[in-house]
Amino acid sequence: MFPLIHGWTSIARSNHANVKLGAVLCFVAGAANAGGFLAAGRYTSHMTGVVSSVADDLVLGHVDLVATRLGSLISFVAGAMCTAVLVNWGLRRHLASAYSLPLVLESLALLIFGLFGAAISSYASLFLPLTVMLLCFMMGLQNAVITKISHAEIRTTHITGLVTDFGIELGKLFYVNRSKTSAQGLPRVRANRERLWLQALLIACFFCGGLVGALGFKGWGYITTLPLALLLWTVALRPVLDDVKTGLQR
Repeated sequence: MFPLIHGWTSIARSNHANVKLGAVLCFVAGAANAGGFLAAGRYTSHMTGVVSSVADDLVLGHVDLVATRLGSLISFVAGAMCTAVLVNWGLRRHLASAYSLPLVLESLALLIFGLFGAAISSYASLFLPLTVMLLCFMMGLQNAVITKISHAEIRTTHITGLVTDFGIELGKLFYVNRSKTSAQGLPRVRANRERLWLQALLIACFFCGGLVGALGFKGWGYITTLPLALLLWTVALRPVLDDVKTGLQR
């Protein structure tokens, strides 16, 4: 299995590796987002709704909800900050696992979410806000990883931007150029088919992940997160093992 995923989270990058990793992370984000909604009643992968909810709750006087929403936002930001710290720390120490470290941490967080799901259900009033914050932290971690790796070309935890870009490229694809040459100094309108395919792939992976997460959580509950953690661990493990091997040889 490891030869098949070699390079997906390595320091030496390729566009092909970025696409593969982006597809996997979109699937995980979709599954965690859908499963998290069934567990906590909230989507945790995008902050647009959270920030809007803070404004609404302030106007309506729901101070307790404002605190919860702000906790979600802060957790997402903290996850992104944690990724930046781990990646930069790893790069400065020439670790092969610099990009893997946040994914390993995310897999551990998913394990905590899955293994302690029963306690969350039994003491919902106490653990529910912490669950939401944990999920937001994971999404911040993950989105920052692929953003940093792909130089902000790929994002995985929310698809608003992806759908917008997909629509733009579709508009270019179906645009009728009336002349074979440029008009008024402007180039002919052409769709970037490679980018169109990438956007369609990421949207499909997020949707499929959402289906798997919702169906799995509905049928088996919190244990559904364990395969997701294993998937992340598998993708991130090869560089970690390389660093361990290098450390033992010193």
